Amino acid sequence: MKTVSQQNNYLFPIVIIGIMFFAIGFALGINSYLIPLLKGALNISDGQSYLVLTATFLAFLLFGYPASLVIGKIGYKNTMALSFILFAFGFYLFIPSAKMASLPLFLLASFISGMGNTFLQASVNPYITILGPIDSAAKRMSIMGISNKLAWPIAPLFLSLVIGKSVDKVELVDINMPFYIIIGVFLGLGIIAYATKLPEVKAVGEDSESIQDCPYAAGKTSVWQFPHLLLGVLALFIYVGVETISLGTLVDYAKSLQLPNAELYAWIAPVGMVIGYIGGIVFIPKYITQAKALVIVSLLGVVGSVAVIAAPAAFSIWFIALMALGCSLMWPAIWPLAMTDLGRFTKAGSSLMVIAIVGGAVIPVIYGFLKGSVGAQMAYIITVPGFIYILYYALKGHKIRN
Repeated sequence: MKTVSQQNNYLFPIVIIGIMFFAIGFALGINSYLIPLLKGALNISDGQSYLVLTATFLAFLLFGYPASLVIGKIGYKNTMALSFILFAFGFYLFIPSAKMASLPLFLLASFISGMGNTFLQASVNPYITILGPIDSAAKRMSIMGISNKLAWPIAPLFLSLVIGKSVDKVELVDINMPFYIIIGVFLGLGIIAYATKLPEVKAVGEDSESIQDCPYAAGKTSVWQFPHLLLGVLALFIYVGVETISLGTLVDYAKSLQLPNAELYAWIAPVGMVIGYIGGIVFIPKYITQAKALVIVSLLGVVGSVAVIAAPAAFSIWFIALMALGCSLMWPAIWPLAMTDLGRFTKAGSSLMVIAIVGGAVIPVIYGFLKGSVGAQMAYIITVPGFIYILYYALKGHKIRN
């Protein structure tokens, strides 16, 4: 098996993995369209409509660790191919869900597509992290982030264009055609993932026979003995929650503000995130470290959240771009900082990080219920303490080595 040090050309695998990250973002972006659609079509509350996010991200909690076991058995590439089969099955279930106008069936469909997302994220994130030097991992993750976040607004825009109606005029059965197209595309991506020759990679010390290459992990007997990893898991849990709020609530928030063509506002957050990712590509690690980048974006996140809450309602939606800019380099920075020096526990650490993505199931739903009680604008206050904790992790938490 080839190792990272034996690879001289990473361009081709980076392009392929970039396509996978786009698929992840597109699948998650579908939820931002479904939330306002289901609320109106099924006559349900704000909190209930956000349960589609809960169902999607709950899969990360239940299948994060099993996904790491599957990777250990069949490898990164075959796990990627398997994930697209799960995606396609989940997307297919949206069609009978629409016909039956059944919220439970919609949630089941979201959960199964979330399973596909879990297996794909469990394979592509550690893969791109260790596909090169660890101190430049944030740069590679930033490139992946651009592909991922641009896909979020493309999903609701694609659905809107194929259906040919504004989201407030769409009937549930109108989603059948676009989902047939999505199923075909994702099955095609599964074939590409299976047929493409991607190098299998390993982190330093991931093999037990090479544990001497990672002294910090040498004396450890459990993945639970890495405090910087455990604090990083919590940071990632919070980050995914606040990022999902910034990306997944825009269409719904625009509708709350009675803005025309609400689906067009889905671009606000991705633009802010892409600006941040470009900064990561340019400045990391040549000018700033991954930890320093995390400090900067955490502060931006705090400022952006406060601005969304305090600004006049008509303008507040635009400050979500600043909040999203704060989220931009969190994933690229938190992941490698938490995965540093895990040695043979790399796959186990990766599974914990993937499980932490369940934050996207918890925090946005709290936002949804807050929206129903304090209003959509004030509900964004839930993001402020989250950004403050991530700032702590950037300043101190990632340094803890006991």
